Amino acid sequence: MGLELVSETCLEDRGARDPVHKPIFDLTPPLDLGLAANFTAGQPFEAFKTMRENAPVMWHSLSDKNLEGFWALTRYDDVRAANLNTEVLSSQKGGIMMAYPADDRRHPQLHSASLDTMICLDRPHHMQLRREHMAYFTPGYVSRLKAKVEAKVTALLDDMAAKGPKLDMVRHFSSQLPLFTLCEMLGIPEADRPKIREWMDMLELAQYVLESADFANVDPAQVMQFMTGVQEMFAYGRAALLDRRANPKDDMLSAIANVEIDGAKLPDAYLDGSWLLIIIAGNDTTRNSLSGTMKLLTQFPDQKKQLIANPELIPNMVHEAVRMVSPVMYMRRTATQDTEIRSQKIAEGEKVILYFGAANRDPEIFENPDIFDIHRANAKDHIAFGTGPHVCLGQRVANMQIEAAYRQILARFPDMKWTGEEEILPNGFTHSIGKLWVDLGT
Repeated sequence: MGLELVSETCLEDRGARDPVHKPIFDLTPPLDLGLAANFTAGQPFEAFKTMRENAPVMWHSLSDKNLEGFWALTRYDDVRAANLNTEVLSSQKGGIMMAYPADDRRHPQLHSASLDTMICLDRPHHMQLRREHMAYFTPGYVSRLKAKVEAKVTALLDDMAAKGPKLDMVRHFSSQLPLFTLCEMLGIPEADRPKIREWMDMLELAQYVLESADFANVDPAQVMQFMTGVQEMFAYGRAALLDRRANPKDDMLSAIANVEIDGAKLPDAYLDGSWLLIIIAGNDTTRNSLSGTMKLLTQFPDQKKQLIANPELIPNMVHEAVRMVSPVMYMRRTATQDTEIRSQKIAEGEKVILYFGAANRDPEIFENPDIFDIHRANAKDHIAFGTGPHVCLGQRVANMQIEAAYRQILARFPDMKWTGEEEILPNGFTHSIGKLWVDLGT
């Protein structure tokens, strides 16, 4: 079976407002989870708690009446099992997003690229593409990368010390470190790296810009800037990947550019998809975990004090912080056949949304889940990176960066803290901290 374009074969939303089978859990959704604007106060953990306790498999209609609703999973065991059940719950049949913009609100290239990518493939092609990336995520590679990351952390903290004591951590640190690491892995020239950061920032607002009906709630100049930026981003990525085909180097761009599936190079659409996935996955998880960890250390000063006294606790702290932040809020799957989850019948073609943030605060798995506990014995069991065949390839790199960052931050700025000022972007897919003001304590 050859590699088909997911964008041309996946099911479009049917527009069904009601599920085929009656919900067995009677709960009105406590929050419209389909609106990006509802996430500017952070993840709705209280709503997730209500859902987890009263309707762990809950039907949720979308406010856009042209889009199909979905089944929301909020318990750890259900989310984990759904991630593992790739034969019945497909990433490819409907993509990984809750919903995709209507034709008149799509950026055609962004839409197709968001579907024609490794993360939206099932077996066998998912594993074939994944295998080509693996050399850049092995323990040995990550260990060699670590020295460069540590040097960059030092340089960023030097710059913060010169500009402090109060400044935006996202601008001066959290967005800079994963950008550097990603570009080192890809082989992006230093002069081009500011462009990558602009595109990363732009993509974090994509859902809000595209879901605003007729763009009524968005500044027209912002829409034009977004559309132009998307075009520039894909043009750069396509050119870079095609150049690596002609002139391969020892970097991840070359590995992606020269992948062969069934004896053929990736179609251009999958080059766009690979580029988009790199920009998003290489950025969001670490960027927002770095900022979220600073918030947690400020909110739980006793835990911070213990870390300063015993830095050997930092690796487990990283797992615990990622559990609590859960920077990727959900993944979508689509039923390939009639199935059941927790006795709830789900029809073929219906959407199932796996809420990682809710699962990672399930008290049946994590005792006192809303408490930041750096000694938590099972912190590593979190599923913020997913699990099963689609588990995040970059988790070792993400954890390494967070650990390297906080080893130096806690040693150099032990009194650094969040001031309470922040800006969380309207994004229902990733927990996107746009600004986080900190006081270095110096």
